[in-house]
Amino acid sequence: MSTLYIRLPSKAVADSAPHWHALACPFALVSNGNLSHGSSIERQGTSPLSELSDTVAKSQRVVLLLAASDVTVLRLQVPPLSSARLKAALPNLVEEQLIADPSDCVVVAGGLSDGLRTVAVVQRTWLDLLAKTLIAFGARHIAALPAQLCLPCQSDQPGSVTAAINDRNDSDKDAGIDMTLRLSEQDGIGLAITPEQDESAASVAIRTLCAVVPEAPITLYVPQSLVHAYQEVVNDTIALNKRIGVFADNWSRWIAGANVTTLDLMAGLGLGTGPKLDWRPWRWPLALAATVLVINAAALNIDWWHMKGETNSLRVAMVQIYKSAYPKDSVIIDPIAQMQQKIAAAKRASGQAAPDDFTAITASFGEAWASAVAAAGKSTAIAAIEYHDHSLFVRLKPGGEAPTQQMKAALAKRDLALDLAPEQSGAVVWQIRSAK
Repeated sequence: MSTLYIRLPSKAVADSAPHWHALACPFALVSNGNLSHGSSIERQGTSPLSELSDTVAKSQRVVLLLAASDVTVLRLQVPPLSSARLKAALPNLVEEQLIADPSDCVVVAGGLSDGLRTVAVVQRTWLDLLAKTLIAFGARHIAALPAQLCLPCQSDQPGSVTAAINDRNDSDKDAGIDMTLRLSEQDGIGLAITPEQDESAASVAIRTLCAVVPEAPITLYVPQSLVHAYQEVVNDTIALNKRIGVFADNWSRWIAGANVTTLDLMAGLGLGTGPKLDWRPWRWPLALAATVLVINAAALNIDWWHMKGETNSLRVAMVQIYKSAYPKDSVIIDPIAQMQQKIAAAKRASGQAAPDDFTAITASFGEAWASAVAAAGKSTAIAAIEYHDHSLFVRLKPGGEAPTQQMKAALAKRDLALDLAPEQSGAVVWQIRSAK
């Protein structure tokens, strides 16, 4: 899965530009979003967001690293609540620590650490603008992470601070500096700095950094092209030279930090920016499947119409045959059943017994009974015989062993069928009928 990482400028810088989406944004495209599993950075650089639209559309996932100055990270003591209740209570919990109205912000809670919960707050209109822009570009899965929590924390140096200066090209120098600070594992801040015309950006950044972090050791990451300028400012003061280390920034650090950060601000936006199925590779298979379904449906309907026509033709022919044989009958509902009734009546009138007549069934039952008793060796006695509904009901005396299987075999040879009827007073009852 390809993942596109984008470090955005601060909202203050974007508001000062005529077209915010034309501001330069550092980006990196990774094959599966995790450099520790054998993937590599396929492409990286700095480009306006508007020129990354094709890359956004082709990426399965887009991760926005929001400027630290746009995201407020708080540490709160929160009572144990369910996820739904915590989401509803968050605006009230952070209201006293915000200048803005909580209803105008997206508030997302993270995990617990040392009894406190990490909470991130960002302006809703800014996040909504970013989400809609990327969705218009074709993004399918968007995540927005606080940049200060993606900056690696110096776990081997307790009490130290990590800082980073956002990349700027020459045309953006007058727009200001985005500074990101990771104060601890669960805390970080950001500053949007505007240098004076007679001061270098490096001097202003180092002075501001020392004012925010007056004593702790600082690891400062700056763009490769600015390492020399920042190192010169640090070297001018011996105390700073011992306390601040200047290193070239690279995307590997930011990607590694983003992969372990769980505070996704897009989760609180509610614009459906979660994972979505990419239907584009399935367009032709789906079109082929739809075509096959249409063809099959058409073929089934055509076949049904042909069979319906044959059925109508057969019925008309049967009705004509019946009318020619029995012209006096005016009501013909089921010509086959009515013809069978007429034939059976004619046979009875001529003295022929029908297969389900009492005489025929009783005679065949007597022969089958003798054969079954002989095959079974022993049998119970017959208690009663009844005839109704074209079936012979034989009730055996209770207490004996009924030769049911032998009777079924003997009756089947005589075109008769045997079924077990409901018992009567514990006695077995057979229902014998014609199998034709």
